[in-house]
Amino acid sequence: MLNKILNYFTRLLVLWVVLAVGVGYLYPKILIVLKNYNEWLFAFTMFGIGAVMTPKDFEPVFRKPHMVLLGTLAQFGIMPILGFVIAKLLKLPSDLALGLILVGSVPGAMASNVISYLAKADVAYSIALTSTSTFLSPILTPTFTYVFGRTFIEIKFLPMFFSIIKMVIVPLLFGFSFRYFLKGKIEKFINVFPAISTSFIAFICGLVVALNKEYIAGITGIIFIAVILHNFFGLFFGYIAGIIYGFDKKRRRTISIEVGMQNAGLGAVLALKHFSYKSAVPNALFAVWCIITASVLAEVWSREKL
Repeated sequence: MLNKILNYFTRLLVLWVVLAVGVGYLYPKILIVLKNYNEWLFAFTMFGIGAVMTPKDFEPVFRKPHMVLLGTLAQFGIMPILGFVIAKLLKLPSDLALGLILVGSVPGAMASNVISYLAKADVAYSIALTSTSTFLSPILTPTFTYVFGRTFIEIKFLPMFFSIIKMVIVPLLFGFSFRYFLKGKIEKFINVFPAISTSFIAFICGLVVALNKEYIAGITGIIFIAVILHNFFGLFFGYIAGIIYGFDKKRRRTISIEVGMQNAGLGAVLALKHFSYKSAVPNALFAVWCIITASVLAEVWSREKL
């Protein structure tokens, strides 16, 4: 019964994110107290994700590495370029442009695995892609942020590299080890970990809004347009990549979801730590929007016959 409730709670991620964003905007003082703990919040998020992973999740990486490589190539080949091009075309201010590029440079969102299940896509492939892009993120995220972001602001590679190692890789491995060594002892409570991760992601998005309340109130709709375009073309070109690769319909859906959904929570934390409060805004907005569009897409696809 408890696992069913926790599973339902996790699947309502978009609701909790929207509520947290609302609280952050209307009652910013409630969330600003979390300002000095956002890195810990994200580390616990990744620990929770690691705790639900098993060695079986990595089987597709070793059985069909070329497919995982192609998916990862689409992930990091499409989204960083899209962020840069959209920022340039819309002439975004430097902070927002950098934030959009950061959105494109982070790995895929862990929520994409749930969306892939709902969309009748290839869940095992989704997990393999998300895991691979996450473990490659210490190198690839700072690299693409540097390549495209230095047009707008000075980017330092090594501080971002070590931040991702500390906030993503280390807690992910701790979570993975935690489940491996305890094995069946935590199976009854396993769904508590993604539920905790869901809560912390919502808090981070709400915190970004709380820190930028005055700025958000004054910005035009251009940043919303930028986020919508980034997400839409990510989903679109991800699906096109699946067609080019000759994938079946299930894997086309998977790669579309993987490319269109980004770990914007990580982008927000990196922006807050290494750049500015303002540069975290596109990440918070993207975190909300990509879940909404992916959920709608999953609902549509789930009704189609494969």
